[in-house]
This record gives sequence, structure tokens and C-alpha cells, in this order.
Amino acid sequence: MRASRLISLVLLLQARETMTAGELARELEVSERTVYRDVMALSAAGVPVYADRGRAGGYRLLGGYRTRLTGLTRDEAEALFLAGLPGPAGEMGLADAVAGAELKVLAALPPSMRDAPARTGQRFHLDVPGWFRESDPPPWLAELARAVWRDRLVELRYRRGDREVTRTVAPYGLVLKNGVWYLVGRVGDGWRTYRVDRVVGVEVGAEGFARDEGFDLGAYWREQAEAFLRDMLRAEVAVRLTPAGLRAWRHLADAPFVYAEAVAAAGPPDGQGRVVLRLPVESVEVAYTQLLALGPEVEVLDPPELRARCAAAARRAAALYADDPDGDAAAPEAGQR
Repeated sequence: MRASRLISLVLLLQARETMTAGELARELEVSERTVYRDVMALSAAGVPVYADRGRAGGYRLLGGYRTRLTGLTRDEAEALFLAGLPGPAGEMGLADAVAGAELKVLAALPPSMRDAPARTGQRFHLDVPGWFRESDPPPWLAELARAVWRDRLVELRYRRGDREVTRTVAPYGLVLKNGVWYLVGRVGDGWRTYRVDRVVGVEVGAEGFARDEGFDLGAYWREQAEAFLRDMLRAEVAVRLTPAGLRAWRHLADAPFVYAEAVAAAGPPDGQGRVVLRLPVESVEVAYTQLLALGPEVEVLDPPELRARCAAAARRAAALYADDPDGDAAAPEAGQR
């Protein structure tokens, strides 16, 4: 455990040049006293760690000291090649850079670990695009990726409905969601999200922009995705679900948080194990299609028009099987409904 932490400390100083004891303690999730002891241990082992005193001081490595990657475990080495994401990287025009980085990492590994990329490739494959979707990357993706890397302003022409709009965007990041690329950028004082496959023109300017280092792309995306789903769910239905229906609805809900919040707000189950949920849905029409998939495991309570439609569908389905001589044999046992 300590050996791993010492290696992490050296790699942090290599990457960031100078760090205070407090910064190292936060990164390594230890106390500052532990950092002091680790620095002394590294110095005793011959690693040239030097302490600069004063307000702007901290720890740093002397003389361009670099450590080789001989401290990697096999799991860590294989994870590096798994994390390369060659498909998305290739779509952004970074395939050669990823391949070059992998070769350098491979050359630094000891001989006993040089089968790491082959083992990883044999065991894992990331297929990013969704089903029934074209796999070709959007035509302007590579150009936008270069602007993101270089912090360059772009003049973006974007298809919105049946018209085009032009915006000057500070491109902060790219997100790949279910096979669709999105650009997150700042326009004026606000944040905007654009589908890259709707971009019809990009002009990268010579002018850069000052990036807000406090911006968290992952956190922003999670907030926006949840807000989008909540805004989409503008209707509500009340249903009574059997235990089997409750389990099945988990996979039909429009978003995981919708399912979790509805279950948390539900009352206790009745004598047959059924619970009443109030579910936010996109529309009554969408809810009708979703709830039909649950068959007899759900009873619609509200709104009345949805209950009537589901009841009519149940009568039509019952009529189809009215003359089925084996119908009774297929009925569920007590306690299954």
C-alpha cells in the first residue's frame, strides 16, 4: 500500500512540477504528516525530492528526474490499454496520437507485461454507437476536437429545424452519448450544447479564449442530461404494480432517477404485495405504450382516459384468447400476479 502511494507521489510531482504538502495530501487521501514521512522515505531511497520554502513553495523533483513505468502492476498496465478508446479517439482525428502513446507505454513496460495490449484486445471491445445507427463520425468532429484541444474560438453554423444559425462558441468539450457526439461550449455568458451531426460549418479562429479551469465537463453533462429528462416528463400517471410489474418498470422508466424517486415516494405494499406509484411520463400516449408492455402486472388508476384505453386494450386481448382451450392451464399461479 505504501509503495503504491510513494510511486503516486513521484508521478504527481512529475506531472505538476511543484505541489504543497496539503495538495499532495488531498490527492493521496492521507494526512500532511504522512506526506512528510513519505518525502523523507523517497529522499532516503535516492529520489531527489526538494522542498521550496515560503508562500509559493512546495515539493518538486530536481534535475528533470523521471521515473520509468516499472512500478505498474499487470492490472494497471492492461487498464491503460483498455482506457485508450481507439474508436472515439479515431473519430476525433487522434488515432495516430493514441497509437503512438500506446507504443511508448509498451516500450516502457517490462518484458513480462508486454502482452498487455493483446490480452486486453482479446477480452474487451467497446462498441460505442447505438443499435440501428450509422457509425460514420460527423464531418466536423475532427475540426471541433482540434479547437477544443487548442482552446480556440469557433464560428459555428448549426442546423436548427429548417434554418441555419451562426454562433461564436468557446468550445469547452466533446461528449459521446449513445453513439451521438455533442459539443459543450460557452456563448456569451451562457453554456450551450450542440449536436455535432447538425453542425454544417466550422471556422476555427486565430483567437483563443481563457478557459474557466473550474468548469467540470462531467458534472455539467450529468446536470444537463437530468434537466433535459425532467423537462421532457410533463405528465403524470398513477398505477398499481405487482412485484413483477415493479421489477419490469425499472427497465421501462425514462430515466433511473424517475424510477428511484417514484419508489421512494410510494406507500407500503398491500396484502398482495402491490404498490401504488405516481410516475412522471412524457405524455399519456407514451405512457399507454409503455404500460401495455406490463400486461396484467399493472393497473392504471389515473388519469381516467388512460385507464379506459388500457381497459379497452385488455378486453381486446382477452377476446383474442377467449376460445383458447389451454387458456386456463397458462393462467399464473396464486401469488404471481
